[in-house]
Amino acid sequence: MKIWLAIVSVISLLLVSACGSSNANDTGKLPDEDWETIASEAEGTKVNMFMWGGDAGINRYIDEVMAPMLKEKNNIELNRVPLDTTEILQKLYTEKRADKEKGTIDIVWINGENFKNAKENDLLAGSFTDKLPNFTKYYDTDSDAFQYDFGTETEGYEAPWGKVQFVFFYNSDKVENPPSNFEEFKAFLKENPGKFTYPNPSDFTGNAFLRHLLYAKTDSNLAKSGFEEDQAEEMGADVWDELNNMKPYLWRKGETYPSTLTDLDKLYSQGEVWMTMGYNEARAEHLIKDGVFPESTKSFILRDIGAIGNTHFLSIPFNSPNKEGAMVVINEFLSPKAQYEKVKPDYWGESSPISYEKLDEKWRKKFKGIDRGESVLEASVLEEQFIGELDAAYVEWLKEHWTREVAESQ
Repeated sequence: MKIWLAIVSVISLLLVSACGSSNANDTGKLPDEDWETIASEAEGTKVNMFMWGGDAGINRYIDEVMAPMLKEKNNIELNRVPLDTTEILQKLYTEKRADKEKGTIDIVWINGENFKNAKENDLLAGSFTDKLPNFTKYYDTDSDAFQYDFGTETEGYEAPWGKVQFVFFYNSDKVENPPSNFEEFKAFLKENPGKFTYPNPSDFTGNAFLRHLLYAKTDSNLAKSGFEEDQAEEMGADVWDELNNMKPYLWRKGETYPSTLTDLDKLYSQGEVWMTMGYNEARAEHLIKDGVFPESTKSFILRDIGAIGNTHFLSIPFNSPNKEGAMVVINEFLSPKAQYEKVKPDYWGESSPISYEKLDEKWRKKFKGIDRGESVLEASVLEEQFIGELDAAYVEWLKEHWTREVAESQ
């Protein structure tokens, strides 16, 4: 009898051990329960959102609008952690190589080259957007803007959070007639030496400035053609010439460049340069309101080139310790209320990827009634000048070649 009890005990221990191993293997998977269960499990938890922190208005939107909203509605504590996206991905990549199944990042703000790299290196948890009630109810789920990110298929790995277009901002007290095309832009530099510069292309905005110059050097639709080394080299040669010819007329004669958009904004706010820029057509409004930018700030587009626009997203890392909480938070970020507050110029002021036709009449009227401010170009102008993003491979290519061809050239 004792022998049988011992055998049963050993078998029980083996079964428990096997079950434990099975659960451990499921650590990295996204929850597949119904939404009510996911929301219930998320209640009372903390969600760590790692994201670029270079815009004060965006940071305030997270801290002053979304964090209180999530606490009140979902009893979730949202913790914003400012960190450059490349550093976030490096952290995830290191944890992936170390087989760290439980990390510290629950949500990452991502798109473009960073999304492509994260997806290809299995740094993301997988497809989750079809489980988000707000995404399926209020968004055009079949839109190419959501199906592709800089040419990379999203496959539900990321949820659309916003959409923006690149514009230049200028001080209308200093610049009476802003340039309307590339030739006028170059003439402005020569007539006003030292009053313009652009961020180092390792910064996303500085890189976007260079991508516009690529568009200026081709008649091709770069948004629909993938990265081609030969084409890039051909266009790039002209771009490097243009940038090197600009150098003597840039701030500090191009001997140094602002490291980030924040640094360029400081130069603009202090009057050292008369222009700044940004991948958000409405970002100046909250900076004007906060007294950072002069009230005379307006925006313009180089109309012979156009204004690159794209969608940006939220995703869940492979080793998020709170995937249920991450999904609930992202779902709330996609809600009409959260999107409405984001479109208002009080904090962020960017455009929304939400489908207005899927909203009820009350919400449609609220969105359409938003006054985006005098510094924001009319929607019809932005739509007319919209050009799509380039393949993500151009981002890294521009960054590397600019260093050699422009920054280090004499």
